[in-house]
Amino acid sequence: MRVLVTGAGGYIGQTVIAALDVAGHDPVALVHSSGPAVSAAKSVQVTDILDEYALRRAVDGIDVVCHLAGLTRARESLTDPLRYFRVNTGGTVALLEAMAAAEVRGLVFASTGSIYGTPDQQPMREDFPDAPPHPYACSKLAAEFAVEAQARRGGIGAVVLRLLNVAGGVDPDPTRLIPRAITAAAENSVLEVNGDGTVVRDYLHVADAADAFVAAIEHLPPPGNAVRYNIGSGRGTSILDVVAAAERVTGRRISLVHKPSIPEPTQLISDSRKAVTEISWSPKHSDIDAIIQDAWRAAGSLT
Repeated sequence: MRVLVTGAGGYIGQTVIAALDVAGHDPVALVHSSGPAVSAAKSVQVTDILDEYALRRAVDGIDVVCHLAGLTRARESLTDPLRYFRVNTGGTVALLEAMAAAEVRGLVFASTGSIYGTPDQQPMREDFPDAPPHPYACSKLAAEFAVEAQARRGGIGAVVLRLLNVAGGVDPDPTRLIPRAITAAAENSVLEVNGDGTVVRDYLHVADAADAFVAAIEHLPPPGNAVRYNIGSGRGTSILDVVAAAERVTGRRISLVHKPSIPEPTQLISDSRKAVTEISWSPKHSDIDAIIQDAWRAAGSLT
């Protein structure tokens, strides 16, 4: 299939392009601005996700769209919420309109597990109620509503993937825990963490995230239907576990500075059994040591 990947220049997007190519599809990269070549893309289009007319040209001749373009920093969304709704929700609506005009009938949408908020029960299943805790999650949930509404009217068949904490490889976001741990090990600097380090998260290797998009487009429901899947490792890993893994992999001691705790869920873990059963996807690379080793190698510190 000829697959358009929005946000193809990003961390996950580039990996999705590569995975689609390996799986025998023809990936077309849509990027916001000109930059380094997107490896494995059959072609690259420079288009703003809010440019309705440019989007219509971009989706012409496309079979399926993997929509990853958007803003992703939860804390930043607290200070600039309208920008997040404009890009994440408005961009999705613009894309849906362009797809309708070009009669593109398949969509895989990258969403976030943070929409569940802080459920008491773990791991989180797809039937849990939505409780988005910040504008970023709210903007993605609103985009999900638009996707599902367009599917219900028969316009598309859609898969929504709620991703957990994607990690590994060359992660360009220096604010995330694993890149900060890698930097601390490489530079022999201190690693600041909030609280006592016992907060637990579900870390998903970026290659496993990309494979989920391939699995989703190969199991798209027919127009009129939308399906949601949680995509995570299913493993809980604390901050201290991440630090211990980084020390094992790098062979270097990481000094911690404990800052005051911040209000946040004590644990968030995905139940991804529905994706395993229905689209034959599984997390094959998401052991925390494997994630850290891959990130360490990508940083140029492992020979």
